[in-house]
Amino acid sequence: MALAPGAIAVSPTTATAYYDCGTWGSTILTLNAAQYGTTATITLGSSDMVAPIAIPENTTNAVLRLERNGGPDTTLFTGQTNPPVPAGSPIELGPLIGTVAPGDSLDSYVGGDSLSFVIFGISVRCAAMTKQSPGPFVFD
Repeated sequence: MALAPGAIAVSPTTATAYYDCGTWGSTILTLNAAQYGTTATITLGSSDMVAPIAIPENTTNAVLRLERNGGPDTTLFTGQTNPPVPAGSPIELGPLIGTVAPGDSLDSYVGGDSLSFVIFGISVRCAAMTKQSPGPFVFD
């Protein structure tokens, strides 16, 4: 039996930011980060982003854009992974996967499409309105 490599330190591991999703509403989004070498994952969720109907596992395609090292460069996290979500429960996206380098500092990308996802064929686009709190993710 092979074991997966242990997570490398990323700090902080959890941050929040305010996202505006247009006609779909706005939310305080929680971002959870983990690092495995040059691969990082971000899982997204919000208690007030609720599934109107059940969402099957691994059916929501998402792209998260984070500002790298103060910009203008960005890093994309992508994936079609999500846990099964019962109707009326908070939506969770991810883990989304991206590539990082030692010392990368990633924060909410304010000023454009920061998050997009497709759920049941419906495209949702969100813009980060604030930087992350308590601060950007810094990777080892």
